[in-house]
Amino acid sequence: MGTFTNRTAVVTGGASGIGFGLTIAFLEAGANVAIADIEDAALDRALMDLEGRGFGPNRVIGVRTDVRHVEDVQALADRTVEAFGAVHYLCNNAGVETGGSFGKIPESAWRWVMDVNYFGALNGCRVFLPLLEQHPETHIVNTASVAAFASGAPMMIPYCASKMAILGLTESLEAELRTNDSNVHLSVLAPGPVRTNMTNAERNRPADVPEVHEEARKVAIAQLAKVTQEVGMEPSQVAEQVLQSIEDKRFFILTHPEIALKGIRDRLNWMETGEAPPRRVAGK
Repeated sequence: MGTFTNRTAVVTGGASGIGFGLTIAFLEAGANVAIADIEDAALDRALMDLEGRGFGPNRVIGVRTDVRHVEDVQALADRTVEAFGAVHYLCNNAGVETGGSFGKIPESAWRWVMDVNYFGALNGCRVFLPLLEQHPETHIVNTASVAAFASGAPMMIPYCASKMAILGLTESLEAELRTNDSNVHLSVLAPGPVRTNMTNAERNRPADVPEVHEEARKVAIAQLAKVTQEVGMEPSQVAEQVLQSIEDKRFFILTHPEIALKGIRDRLNWMETGEAPPRRVAGK
């Protein structure tokens, strides 16, 4: 993939899971990478791993970033330009998840999920778009979820709502950029089950977000974790799809198209007939 040689990618949530898969893929394709992550220990582990693969500080840097804060995202952009001179690809990939019964989800939990998942992507687009517009053939990938198409997962309402918001943001921004003949292209990544730490996302919850003790929530997350381990895709496979989609300028990146398309068909049937889809099981 010569497209990426000597160019620079920024990956938020880049120290683990899909983000780390993207980081490795970009590096192996010849790009420089700035890894943004809120976990210092995960950043250190990622950089050590990459150094063992032959990618040193001349090719990859780690920047602790809380994507909820636009000031942190601006500092990430400044550090990336200082290190590599330009930015050509942005993957707004950082994401968290918490939930429970709707009436028991505190406002702090809602704000955490929306601030990281939705406003994190929005902050990335706001800060980096002017930088990407300075160069030809640049690209933004916003990570949503198959839940943006097949919503209704029990005990995960904030997550589903945030991912649908990312889909709306990305589709609308794409329409505007195409209307303006922008050189920046967009994609929305909608992963289905992938072997990541998402089911343990509460490990990073702020102090004001309480731990969820509802048994039904624990059952739903355990089922999701089981499905993910049994049939989940590897992050490296997702990353391969993302880089190919950047080359192809493909907007929708669907790791599990059968789940996404079924969700859309169920929604259309609901709109046309009034018949609600059957209750979903977490992870399916």
